[in-house]
Amino acid sequence: MDFRAITMGLAFAIMWSSAFTSARIIVASAPPLTALSIRFLISGLLGVIIALMLKQSWRLTRAQWRATIIFGICQNALYLGLNFVAMQTIEASLAAIIASTMPLLVALAGWIIFGERLTPLAIIGLIGGVIGVSIIMGTRLQGGVDMYGLILCIGGVIALTFATLAVRGATSGGNFLMVVGLQMLVGSAALSVAAAATETIQIAWSWQLIAAFVYTTLIPGLAATLVWFMLVGRIGATRAATFHFINPFFGVAIAALMLGEALRINDMIGVAVIMAGILAVQMSKQKN
Repeated sequence: MDFRAITMGLAFAIMWSSAFTSARIIVASAPPLTALSIRFLISGLLGVIIALMLKQSWRLTRAQWRATIIFGICQNALYLGLNFVAMQTIEASLAAIIASTMPLLVALAGWIIFGERLTPLAIIGLIGGVIGVSIIMGTRLQGGVDMYGLILCIGGVIALTFATLAVRGATSGGNFLMVVGLQMLVGSAALSVAAAATETIQIAWSWQLIAAFVYTTLIPGLAATLVWFMLVGRIGATRAATFHFINPFFGVAIAALMLGEALRINDMIGVAVIMAGILAVQMSKQKN
């Protein structure tokens, strides 16, 4: 793994983790699905326009179109939609921790669904991940966490797991930026239907809301997704997924710094255990 790949991986981790904090600011003042749909519409159009300027084509292969649609629905509409709704009632740090378990769920799904053999290191990593989540959830449940929001986050990370399994098909064949833009437009279309059916538009305008929306649209929304696709194309999905192991730390740290969310000792212990578990699972894949 070269220096450029490492830089891209760290940049992705920071941008991805910061999205939970900016989302928490947005949903405090605007209907979540409507805001997210508009965000993806803007990001998607920007991505497609820039891709066309770079001479990229939207004539994707059949496999690319299928994977792009799946990725747009599972990640953008389901994963982020459920998380945006959930963060009306739960902390950004908890949402980030739950979402960060995705690599563990991918490994588990590979074992259960595809019959992939797990090495002893991978098994240790999965067990460590379960222990880390248990430590955090035990504290949060005792503290009265909103169960509805928690269930939405869990549903979101399951959807993200399926989206991740579709990344390989979406990135093969080039046209990275075009694929990014199109999958965002897919997510925007799906979210707009859900928003129209369930939400009333009431917005409490403030400079914090505008700043958070612009940041979320351009950085976690467009830049992070593009960097992730490029990173997967450069070093492969398995090695790229290694960078997910630092997402729990960044997610908790950024939420504490920007939102003043409490840093609980059990949360920090749980985050450390989850990070070790994710790293063990990813190292086992690279070893194979």
